[in-house]
Amino acid sequence: MGNDKEYNNDKEYNKVPDQKELEKELTEYLSKKYGDKVRILSPVVFPKPGPSESGGKKTLRGRDIILNFNIKPKELEAYLDEYIIKQDEAKAILATKVCTHFSRIKYALEHKRDTEVGQIKNNIIMIGPTGVGKTYMIKLIAKKLGVPFVKGDATKFSETGYVGGDVEDLVRDLVQEAGGDMELAQYGIIYIDEIDKIASSAQHLGPDVSRTGVQRALLKPMEETDVDLRVPHDPIAQLEAIERYRKTGKREKRTVNTRNILFIVSGAFNDLADIIKKRLTHQGIGFGAPITSKSDRVDYLRHVKAEDLIEYGFESEFVGRLPVVAVFEELHVEDLYNILKNPRCPVIKGKKHDFKAYGIDITFEDEALHVLAEKAYAEKTGARGLSRVVEQILLGFEKVLPSTSIRSLVVTQEIVENPVAELDRFLANPDDPVYIERYHRAWKRELDIIKSTIVKRQKEIFDNRGLSVTPFRLRYLAELCLTKDIDIQASLEELLFITEEIKDYEATFLDKYGIKIIFEDEAIDQIIGQAWQEGSTAYVVCNNLTESYKYALKIIQDRTGQNVFHLPTEAVSTPEGFISHLIKEALDNSFGNSSK
Repeated sequence: MGNDKEYNNDKEYNKVPDQKELEKELTEYLSKKYGDKVRILSPVVFPKPGPSESGGKKTLRGRDIILNFNIKPKELEAYLDEYIIKQDEAKAILATKVCTHFSRIKYALEHKRDTEVGQIKNNIIMIGPTGVGKTYMIKLIAKKLGVPFVKGDATKFSETGYVGGDVEDLVRDLVQEAGGDMELAQYGIIYIDEIDKIASSAQHLGPDVSRTGVQRALLKPMEETDVDLRVPHDPIAQLEAIERYRKTGKREKRTVNTRNILFIVSGAFNDLADIIKKRLTHQGIGFGAPITSKSDRVDYLRHVKAEDLIEYGFESEFVGRLPVVAVFEELHVEDLYNILKNPRCPVIKGKKHDFKAYGIDITFEDEALHVLAEKAYAEKTGARGLSRVVEQILLGFEKVLPSTSIRSLVVTQEIVENPVAELDRFLANPDDPVYIERYHRAWKRELDIIKSTIVKRQKEIFDNRGLSVTPFRLRYLAELCLTKDIDIQASLEELLFITEEIKDYEATFLDKYGIKIIFEDEAIDQIIGQAWQEGSTAYVVCNNLTESYKYALKIIQDRTGQNVFHLPTEAVSTPEGFISHLIKEALDNSFGNSSK
């Protein structure tokens, strides 16, 4: 009997609880923890299970991305050059070390080699003032590589957790960014800003426990540790665990290893240049004069060593986890102007999107961009000032123009300098010929800038996709970018789609009539241009064209046995003349052959 009782207890212990039992247990647990503020209502709705819980095949998307990784440092640097103005040294360092990081992981996976003991990751520390492109650069890199990216603020963490989470929450956020794909999350990038704020203060009496504690809490994740995705203080995580247990009868431990997660930290490090200057001066390398300019500060920061960061207030073990240093330069007026002039500038693109949402096309004169850059520089917040200034200048236009019939706006120097008066003037005479001419001139200037960018990347854009370069295609891509407000890659995909439409039509024609037609490059360009002008598709244009001469091609095929026809530009521009010429040529050849 005793054994039976013990057996029954075991059965009771191992029994998977039903929904009512779960509700009761959860209600009691939550009442003890939160009082009557939280209670369970039936039916219980649990979060959607992730990929590993769905019962389907586990994806290896993260591993596949790494095994297919083949980006070289110069290629990644060239990609960053398209988006980021200045910061050449920082771009070179980031591009090189990020590519090396993922190439090394790929090599280890291919050769089935574990990370060697003592091997140090290429974690990076970025030093530079606010608004110089640090966060933007890391986001671009993560997008290019196709890996998840999360950003955290060092000031919000403590070694034991603050209200809402702790350092390891960044790893959990990485899994969320990866869509629940734990495999992919283990190859992500974690970016921590304002890292200089957790350096021990020299003015602090005694050990600065809160700041050094955060540094120590980061040591293991930055090197290698397993992070449990189930958070003890998170009720949702507890619900997920209970539901998983109810379904499987197993207490499953889900962890993410940080061995291959790249950590990048950044900060302004305001007083670091003085520490470096003092060291260099003592070594007889520096100068005795004080640091008087931003350029002097950057020059000193380029000589930063581990000992300087330790003196600044970081633990030696923490500094040791960050072997790569990238220094960012201050942005000046000309740099801010170049940012605005860049076709990929998110500030200008964002404002174009705002107006486009109301059916209004907006463009900027070159002189206006110069004045905007000057106003933004006065804000002393780097590139962040650009967005603020542009919003202030155009807010009135954005409010009023959607309620009018106006469908185009050129931002002039006069608008930037006196937006209120210029708005009144513009509303009084929106059809002013001088204004319209200025709009078209500014639009063409933007088009030429985009076109020159495409020409610079000509080999990469066309050769790698098997496309021939023609003047039409250069202009077509540029016009797509400008009129549809999309980037070069998106416009290229559209061009490829249209050319594929034409190839599909050629294949359909062969299946239907037993005749192979091949449109030559110039003919393809004319078809694309005609489809663009008519608001139609290339397939429809091809079908309309061949309607006029498909029977003529069939007659020629019957008379001469010719099965392949190369269609030049005349076949599109003057189809009747082209087919008359083709028939005459076929008949002449046929007559000549019969007379022989």
